[in-house]
Amino acid sequence: MIPQVERLAQQVGVTAACDALGVPRSSRYALRRPRTPKTRLPLTPPRALSLEEKAVVRQTLNSERFVDQAPREVYATLLDEQQYLCSVPTMYRILRENQELRERRNQLRHPVYVKPELVATGPNQVWTWDITKLPGPVKWACFCLYVVLDLFSRFVVGWMIAARENGLRAEQLIAESCARQQIGLKQLSVHSDRGAPMTAKPLALLFADLGVTQSLARPHVPDDNPYSEAQFKTVKYHPTFPDRFGCALDARTWGQLFFRWYNFEHHHTGLGLMTPAAVHFGQAQHLFAQREQVLQLAYLNHPERFVKGLPRPPAVPSEVWINPPGPGEKASADTQELH
Repeated sequence: MIPQVERLAQQVGVTAACDALGVPRSSRYALRRPRTPKTRLPLTPPRALSLEEKAVVRQTLNSERFVDQAPREVYATLLDEQQYLCSVPTMYRILRENQELRERRNQLRHPVYVKPELVATGPNQVWTWDITKLPGPVKWACFCLYVVLDLFSRFVVGWMIAARENGLRAEQLIAESCARQQIGLKQLSVHSDRGAPMTAKPLALLFADLGVTQSLARPHVPDDNPYSEAQFKTVKYHPTFPDRFGCALDARTWGQLFFRWYNFEHHHTGLGLMTPAAVHFGQAQHLFAQREQVLQLAYLNHPERFVKGLPRPPAVPSEVWINPPGPGEKASADTQELH
C-alpha cells in the first residue's frame, strides 16, 4: 500500500494521496524513517548498594567473627555497635548472588524414586501383594490379611491371615504361591509397597533364588499399587464382611468362602465381566464367543430393541498396566525388557 501512496503522491501530493487510499500520513512517515535498534542499558536503582559497599558487606559476613552467625545476628550486633551496613534481606541477597547461601544443618535428603511401570499381557507375569487389617474381637485388636493378586487376571493366587505383619510369613506365602502356580525362572515380577515385610531380607533372598524381579512402589504414593488397594475395598465392602472377627479361625473360615467367591463367581468389571478364574485359566475367549452368539441371537429376534445395532459383550483387556506411559512417552527400558 505504501508504494502506491508514493507513486500517487508524485502526481497529486502526499495529503491527497493518503486521503484517497485511506492510509494515515503518520504510517508513511514512520516507514520512511530509518530504524535504528534501541539498546537499553540495565538501570541501576538509585537506592542500590555500590560494588564497593557490597564487597564490604560480603567481607563482613564472611569474616572470622561472623562466619558462623546468621545475617540477623550480624545485623543486630552491628546495630549495637552503632554501625549499619544494609538491611537483612540485602545481606541474604548479596550472599545469594555469590552462591554462599545454603542450609548448614545436616538435614535428611530424600532420594528420587523412579515411578514403577509394569505391564502384564497374560497370567503369572506380574503379581501385586499387600497387607490389610481385619478388625479383631475387641478394640485395638486386629488380624493381618495377606493377599497376592495376579495383575492380568485379578486372580488371588495366595492369601493368609496372621496375627501380625512378618517378613518370614510373607516369604512362606509367596513361596507356596509360586510352587502352586508353577512359576519358572525369571518368569515373574512381584510388585508391592515399601512396608517392612515387603523389604525384609528373607523375601529378598527368596526372590533371588526364584529369579523373581521385585518392584517397589514410591513412598506415600498409593496409586503405585492400585489393584491390591481396589481388591481390599472389595473385601471390606462385601455383604458378608463382619463388624469384628471373633478369632483368627473365624477370619480364616470367612476368607475361604470369600476368596472362593471372588475367584470363581465374581464377575469383574475390569475383566469384561469375566471371573478372575476364567481369565487366569484361559477360558475367557471361549466365554466371549458364547456371549457374542447369545447377543447376536437376541438381536436377530428383536432388532428394534437395539437402537445402536448389533450389541457386543464387554471385551477382556489385552494388557494391564501399573503406571502406563503418558501420551508421547515410551515405556521404560526395564518394562520393555521384562515383557
